Amino acid sequence: MYSFVKEGEFMQITLEEKGKVTGFISRYGDSENNKGTFLDQFIKSGSSDGKQLRFITESIHGVIYSFEGTFERGPGKAPQDEGYYILHGTLTREVTSPGSQNTVQKREVEFRSFPRDADTPQ
Repeated sequence: MYSFVKEGEFMQITLEEKGKVTGFISRYGDSENNKGTFLDQFIKSGSSDGKQLRFITESIHGVIYSFEGTFERGPGKAPQDEGYYILHGTLTREVTSPGSQNTVQKREVEFRSFPRDADTPQ
């Protein structure tokens, strides 16, 4: 589990066999129709080699997220600390409006891991 863009938002990244990535982003809607509504946006496809991570989400209300970056060690001293791992990279937000106009926003991001329970396997 990692933080996402706004306070209270998060994403779950699951590393499957053969480098497959699954998971979802839980975020607040920001369009007229869903402003403030909590939305779960699932990862459509993704891959990881253990260090590099890339994924793209399903579209919800015309919004698609993609991420390309790396897993890094953060300032946390133990897995039970916030920020033990950091996802650092480029987040792209693509919005398709009803008039079929696309808006693409890219930005550098850093997402911190949530604290793990002490008895959670590594």
